[in-house]
Amino acid sequence: MNQAFLEYFRCPELPVHFELDGGAVRQNGPGYFMFGPAAVCYGRCDHSVPDAATTQLPDALPSVRMDGQTCFLPFDPDEVATNLRYERYQKKVSSPLWKRLVRSTYYALRPMFPVSVRQHLQRAWLKGWDQKPFPRWPVDRSVDQMFETMMRLALEAGDEKEIPFIWFWPEAKPACAIMTHDVETIVGLNFAPALMDINDLFEIKSSFQIIPDARYAVQPETLSLIRSRGFEVNVHDLKHDGHLYKSRDQFQKNAVKINHFAAEFQSTGFRAGVLYRNQEWYDAFRFSYDMSVPNVGHLDPQPGGCCTVMPYFIGDILEIPVTTIQDYSLFHVLNSYSLDIWKEQIDRIQKHHGLISVIVHPDYLQTEEARNAYKGLLGCLSDLRASTGMWITLPGEVDRWWRQRSKMQLVRDGSRWRIEGAGSERASIAYATLENGSLHYRIE
Repeated sequence: MNQAFLEYFRCPELPVHFELDGGAVRQNGPGYFMFGPAAVCYGRCDHSVPDAATTQLPDALPSVRMDGQTCFLPFDPDEVATNLRYERYQKKVSSPLWKRLVRSTYYALRPMFPVSVRQHLQRAWLKGWDQKPFPRWPVDRSVDQMFETMMRLALEAGDEKEIPFIWFWPEAKPACAIMTHDVETIVGLNFAPALMDINDLFEIKSSFQIIPDARYAVQPETLSLIRSRGFEVNVHDLKHDGHLYKSRDQFQKNAVKINHFAAEFQSTGFRAGVLYRNQEWYDAFRFSYDMSVPNVGHLDPQPGGCCTVMPYFIGDILEIPVTTIQDYSLFHVLNSYSLDIWKEQIDRIQKHHGLISVIVHPDYLQTEEARNAYKGLLGCLSDLRASTGMWITLPGEVDRWWRQRSKMQLVRDGSRWRIEGAGSERASIAYATLENGSLHYRIE
């Protein structure tokens, strides 16, 4: 039950060991509870927990007890981390027939609907999104906060005043940001060169997710142009028709086609259309990374969210979650071109050293108002890079770094620590410490 914690921090074995307290955890069904004032957990606990998220949840932290160098927890953090990251708290029940019919009809007619019609339909479908208590809008860090609370407990219980770990980003960067573009129509594809020009004004490269088998025909020359300018090409769904995960058998067949297009596009990354997903089926993909899971999915057709602002592995695939609001949701569902939500999300994420992941569609940048909002967002990220040193990079670089970091080890070298493993020359040793009871990080 220490594995997820150790993989998250990439720290050596702690002097304090976490163990499961009692057998009741294995008897109770999963439910929601707090772990301290911030982390919402979903899993089995040693006392009764509700099966619905509310604003008043029992707190498991007071049930933690210490016995020498062992810290007994009333739940399994590995189980909770997996439940949240894989969105297993979402009830796997079949939608009512009328909802399935509405959804099928919508996607059949969607190509004929202008944005002005779609936005009204989507606002009606998403009504009440801002009343959902979990995941918590606008950013949910429950997984990260659970691990931070465990680190604080380890420091409080052990003799060590600081615990070393491998810092989250290369070159001691304080946080990371990526820009991604999902190309939905021929209008968006034709706008790609102009969008690259805009990005280059701010020295921010991005990835373009291209639909391989519907809506428009992409020429090899277009893909080569994107790559030649230092941008990235990834596969975006198969047909973008909302049916990729409709059935397991059909998904398996479509995954074979998608994997073929990945080789044809020379792509290592994938994103499903409209962020539809089933993480339990990802073993059919042959990608290195996926970008289909939102941090908070309240404004997406498929609700849920992974409750972390850090990448995580789904088997052999690295999940790079979407951690900010999509441009379409901001412009056409909330009917706003203000940067306030983006800025609030970016501020919360970068303060906690996480990944800022943004989706902006070239299809929805056809007005001056939308382009000005996008340029404002790029300017905000560029200013953060200048003032804090934040790492702005491509998704593929995040994937390569996170894979290298996952194999690095901290080893003793006399009275000091050093990092071993490929890429260790870019890695930094950080130390978790307590200051007035609060967790702080110091980079060596």
